[in-house]
Amino acid sequence: MTGLAAIGAGLAAIAAGLGIGLVGSNAVQGIARQPEATNEIRGAMILAAALIEGAAIIGMILSFLMNK
Repeated sequence: MTGLAAIGAGLAAIAAGLGIGLVGSNAVQGIARQPEATNEIRGAMILAAALIEGAAIIGMILSFLMNK
């Protein structure tokens, strides 16, 4: 793995971590404000986290493939 691929993979991982952190933080705030909507908020949070993770994995794969 060369330097550019490592930088691309690192940026994808950092962005995914920040995105999932923000999703989790906002979900906890939403549940604290409306405890009766816990199940709906939790479902939306899990879906958003999965989409963010998928985008990060695609970014990592593309950074490795574009470097060849």
